[in-house]
Amino acid sequence: MDSKTHQVMIVDDHPIVREGLKVYIATQPDLAICAETGSIRAAQQLVRKQQPDLIIVDLFLEDGNGLELIKRLRYQYAELKILVCSMSDEMLFAERAVNAGANGYINKQEVAEHVVTAVRQILAGKIYFSPNMVQHVISGFANGVPITHSPIDVLSDRELEVFTLIGKGHATSKIAAQLHLSVKTIETHRDKIKRKLGLTSGNQLVRHAVQWDLEKR
Repeated sequence: MDSKTHQVMIVDDHPIVREGLKVYIATQPDLAICAETGSIRAAQQLVRKQQPDLIIVDLFLEDGNGLELIKRLRYQYAELKILVCSMSDEMLFAERAVNAGANGYINKQEVAEHVVTAVRQILAGKIYFSPNMVQHVISGFANGVPITHSPIDVLSDRELEVFTLIGKGHATSKIAAQLHLSVKTIETHRDKIKRKLGLTSGNQLVRHAVQWDLEKR
């Protein structure tokens, strides 16, 4: 990697997470934080103004879906490097993140040990996954199994967000507030999820979502 100081921007709606990321990155002489925010709207403005080399993005932001932000940024800035940093299940979301335009995925629980490695690897033009995810992918190829093969794969990114929150026990009104959508929109997503998964009632949906959440822990 060259001697250039690479500019890194952080997009996460938890200030404590942003502070933690800044601590790890600030210790590196060739990396510098140029901006930080917790919202999609501000992120788009800051990318245009600061022109970072790489952004670190959470999947759940204060005003929307991180995957949608990634898609927009990838369309507008082809050279921008994007690392997803999230608490969401890597096995489920990493492939979706890369399909949206990200260059890698790291779980927040692994930030202390691996975030600098992930940033450097992506800046070098490579894809970053955790060692466990890499092994999962390699094993899948070796056995002729797709990276993901869950019935949940039929859900859209937004439907998967809703399904995940249902599994964590959140009521419709709370999901609507967290995703900045109307209750009616969440109810529509619930109906679509039931149809796609072959479920006939709201109780079945909740049981299925909770069971799925427990199995993937």
